[in-house]
Amino acid sequence: MAGYIIDLAIVTVLTVGLTAVMGSILNGVGESIFGGRNKSEFVDQADRVIAGWKSVGGKQK
Repeated sequence: MAGYIIDLAIVTVLTVGLTAVMGSILNGVGESIFGGRNKSEFVDQADRVIAGWKSVGGKQK
């Protein structure tokens, strides 16, 4: 019975892990192929929001 549970746990971890990895890879491929001119839409928006912020941390001069 313990062997069955271990096998089930291994198959479950592999299934969830492979699904997550494949999803990330396919999302990147899809954005690069079908993204058009809006590939970096969210990165550009984040850069516009962050522009002009003061740097935090580091050594004070």
